Amino acid sequence: MTDSVILTEDLTKFYGRHRGLVELNLEVRPGEVVGYLGPNGAGKSTTIRLLLDFIRPTKGRAEIFGKNARLDSLEIRRNVGYLPGELSAYDGLTGWELLTYFANLRGGVDWSYAEGLAERLGLDLTRKIRTLSKGNKQKVGLVQAFMAQPELLILDEPTGGLDPLVQQEFYRMVREAESQGQTVFLSSHVLAEVERIADRVCIIREGLLVLDEEVAALKAKALRQLEIHFTEPAPIEAFRDIPGVREVTVEGNDLKCSVVGSVDALIKAASSLRCSTYQAMSLTWRTFSWTTTERAMTLLNSVLLKTPP
Repeated sequence: MTDSVILTEDLTKFYGRHRGLVELNLEVRPGEVVGYLGPNGAGKSTTIRLLLDFIRPTKGRAEIFGKNARLDSLEIRRNVGYLPGELSAYDGLTGWELLTYFANLRGGVDWSYAEGLAERLGLDLTRKIRTLSKGNKQKVGLVQAFMAQPELLILDEPTGGLDPLVQQEFYRMVREAESQGQTVFLSSHVLAEVERIADRVCIIREGLLVLDEEVAALKAKALRQLEIHFTEPAPIEAFRDIPGVREVTVEGNDLKCSVVGSVDALIKAASSLRCSTYQAMSLTWRTFSWTTTERAMTLLNSVLLKTPP
């Protein structure tokens, strides 16, 4: 079991009659970046609190570094950097004082590294916590999680409140942590974000793990809807028999279709037939969806525009 950084077996938590997590069986291996996805209330934070022994399970068990998450929680936390979903801090302290407090609890950190993180995130450590915006408080939380360079980073909705430029810097921090052999377990409700930095994605819904798969494998299952523009009437017969191509329609010089998996064969065919441009109208991972405020939300919906090679 020591080959796993995180391992759960039938981990379950009920809050009275309400389920928070049901029989979770999950493994996170050393050096992985795992995205833990789900809508609000799905059980993401419950899972993290169980792992860190902040709450106790109804049944089942969890291990971190091969140690029992309940019996060895203090030893485990020495090697974990944690960012909670809602960061509570001592408002009267400055960012520097708060980080010093956390560093002393750990027995010290490399302050040059911590200061470098603050600089990268654009964080002023001289200001008191009470004067900081939500985004800047989140930055303080990220620095305290990363500054000890722990074996395991557990990050609950880490980009909440961050502006897009700071999000990009956070992504670089995660990639650097992975390159140094650290393991990252982060929760999010944004699939596009997790797809960008994670090796694996686990999706939880209503307390149940509904998907655990490599990001590359999910991309291979993506459904793409494309529109191809030709310089003359589009030849529909050239595309109907291409593997994975569906729902081919033609209107004048424009051809529309759906593609499951790789689009390479389609693009090669289009490029050989006087294609002027092609446009991916949408890219959707349809394997699972969840409901929020009674409206179905697709996991990913992005638009990109390319010109053929």
